[in-house]
Amino acid sequence: MGRRAGSADLPLHGGRVPAWLGQRMTKLGAVITEAIVHHYGREEYLRRLAHPFWFQSFGAVMGMDWHSSGITTSVIGALKRGLGPLQNELGLTVCGGRGAQSRKTPDELLAAGQRAGFDGAALAAASRLVAKVDSAAVQDGFDLYLHGFIVADDGQWVVVQQGMNGDSKLARRYHWLSEGLNSFVDAPHAAIDGRGQGEIVNLTDHRAAASRLGQIDLLKDMGPDGIVREAAALAGLPATPPPPPEAPLLPHLVMPEHHDVRPKDVIMRRLHGALAAAAESGPKDFQDLLMVPGVGARTVRSLALVAEVIHGAPCRFADPARFSLAHGGKDRHPYPVPLKVYDETIGVLKSAMNKAKLGNDERLEAIRRLDDATRRMERDARGPDFDAFVADERKRSHDYGGMSVFGPEPPPEEPDLFATAGPSGPASGFGGGQGRSGR
Repeated sequence: MGRRAGSADLPLHGGRVPAWLGQRMTKLGAVITEAIVHHYGREEYLRRLAHPFWFQSFGAVMGMDWHSSGITTSVIGALKRGLGPLQNELGLTVCGGRGAQSRKTPDELLAAGQRAGFDGAALAAASRLVAKVDSAAVQDGFDLYLHGFIVADDGQWVVVQQGMNGDSKLARRYHWLSEGLNSFVDAPHAAIDGRGQGEIVNLTDHRAAASRLGQIDLLKDMGPDGIVREAAALAGLPATPPPPPEAPLLPHLVMPEHHDVRPKDVIMRRLHGALAAAAESGPKDFQDLLMVPGVGARTVRSLALVAEVIHGAPCRFADPARFSLAHGGKDRHPYPVPLKVYDETIGVLKSAMNKAKLGNDERLEAIRRLDDATRRMERDARGPDFDAFVADERKRSHDYGGMSVFGPEPPPEEPDLFATAGPSGPASGFGGGQGRSGR
């Protein structure tokens, strides 16, 4: 069985992932998955996918828009492409997807069950039931359009599905995990949360048990026509049910509407810890890691955030925006994707995994130690403020191979040596293009 592990509300964004980013997301998503399974096993990887904050951070570290609905589609798509060739090795299969792909989930589960030996028909039924619960039993105004089902060869699974509300321009993501559920219809959710949308119908709440039983009795006694007549007679009558007892606080993620990454979206002490670990520990403790061609200080800085995605505890992902500071975002928020750094990050992780498969864990352990150093140092580390950090990254973007949906990042404009300084400030020739803060 399974349980609802959390939910997320996200601004609804359209558009497609450009090929140059999608290909890299496929590679990075796969190698991060390999590292997590290597260190912690498949069950822990499924638990992470079921955690809304970790999932959002996972998408952000791969260069997607840190707060938008597109993370769900792109991450599921990247994992389906990246883990497909590895399904026999890792024992993980990604089924479903967006739109027409979601309707193929039962057939894909049947095929996976035949390959791995689990009951694919039972999981196909679970897939349909999970979708029905979040579309019919929970009537919160969001229409499902994406259903991703990730299953391990031992039959454990996680479902990540998403619905949209066109009026509010929001998407809502629902996470299910096959751990600890006794019933699909009686309190299966560990969390249903999000922005207030008015009254909703939730027949899966345990307080609705009498209602569920009553509906069955009504159907037996009155038949469908009788229920329709009764409902018509009751239409418009005031209803004053007693207020429900206060629900416990449960995990949920609500992302802001603003597209840009702002200082309040990032826990700066954690960012400073990652910067300090990369700057001070990297050259001293990671000689083998740094022998990978092309790896420099900027790549180690990204690796510190990737290491946290691999090794971090759930409490570390309260600020998903911070992970966009590893590889930027395709829409230039917080800055363009540094393709050279991104490719070096993938290269380091793939090299570490290849060595680990041969029995040499040293490079993977170096990445884990980088995460340990980040946590140790963040209590006392100091560093640039958020705006200065982003401004410097944008200034260097061209050198890093910066790319966005608007195209390659041009070099920074050179200062006009003939401009004269005004009485109250520096020379006026240090202009920058639109959106080029800090240049």
